[in-house]
Amino acid sequence: MRAMRAESFTGYRDLKLVDLPKPVVADGRVLVRITAAGLTPLDHTILSGGYPRATAPLVLGNEGAGVVDDPGDSAFSVGARVMFTGPYGVFENGTYAEWIAVRSEHLCPIPDKIDDTTAGGMPVAYLTAQITLTQAGFEPGKIVLAPAIGGAVGNAVTQLARAQGAGKAISTTTNPAKAAQARALGFDDVIDLSAESLAAGAARITGGPGVDVVHGVLISLGYSAGRKTTIDVTDLIWKRASMSGFALAAQSDAIKAAAWDIILPLLTSGQVNPIVERTYKLGDAAEALRHLIEDRPFGRVVIFPEWVL
Repeated sequence: MRAMRAESFTGYRDLKLVDLPKPVVADGRVLVRITAAGLTPLDHTILSGGYPRATAPLVLGNEGAGVVDDPGDSAFSVGARVMFTGPYGVFENGTYAEWIAVRSEHLCPIPDKIDDTTAGGMPVAYLTAQITLTQAGFEPGKIVLAPAIGGAVGNAVTQLARAQGAGKAISTTTNPAKAAQARALGFDDVIDLSAESLAAGAARITGGPGVDVVHGVLISLGYSAGRKTTIDVTDLIWKRASMSGFALAAQSDAIKAAAWDIILPLLTSGQVNPIVERTYKLGDAAEALRHLIEDRPFGRVVIFPEWVL
C-alpha cells in the first residue's frame, strides 16, 4: 500500500511517499480502507520533533474515515462506513495511508447524511469539543466562549454548544476576514479581537454578565498557538474558578462513546455542520500540512488516497 511516512522529525521535507505492506488484522482489530484523513496540529508537532514519545519512521495521521474491508471478530460488517481516532499516527502508523488496522472500540459509524471527507476530519475536534463541554459543566442556557472560530475545536465547540441550547455561543478571532467569514456562515456572536477586547466583546454580546463556560472551569486542550502564559491567581481565587489540562488520548472509551451518543444525532439532524476548507491528495500531504499550520484556514484540511478518485 502507499503511505506518506515521516522518515525523521525535522520538518515537512521528511514526509515521503512509500510502499508498505498492507496491515494484517489481529485480534480486536478491523481492517479499514481509508477514504479520508484529517490533518491536525498534532501531526505537525510530531513532524517537527516536538513530541518525544513518537519515534520515526512513522506514518502520521491521528484521525480518519473509511470502509471496513475485514471486520475480524468485531460486530462491523464489510463495507460499513466508519470514522475514528486513537493512538494512530503517534504510537503506531496512522491514517496518511491507504489502509489501517483499527481497534474495533475506536470505530464509530458514519451517519448516512455525512460524506467521508467531512467524517475524516471531525473525530478529534468534535470528541474534544463535546467531552470538554461536559467536563466544564455545560448545560442549556449557559453562555459559552470558544476561542478561534476558524479552528477545528473552536468551531466544533461553538456548533455543539449552540445545538444543545447554549444561551450564547461566543467565538473569537484575531483576523477581520475570518470574523466576516464566520458571520456569513451564521456565527453571529463573534468577537474580532483586532477591533475590540475580549472583555468588551463579551460584555457587548451578553449585555454585561459575561460568560459561564470558559468555563468557570478553564480547560486547556491544546498548545499549537503557544505553550506559555501567565495567570494572576487572584482571578481564579476570587471567581472560584478552576483550571485543568485535557488530553483526548487520556479519555476512556466509555467517555468517548458517550460523546458520540450526543454528537451523532446532531450531525444527522443537521444542527451541526463540520466545515472542510480544502482537500489534497495523499501524495500532497506535506503541502496540506503546511497549509494547515502556516495559512491557518477556516475549517478542516483533509487528504485522501488516489483510489478514492
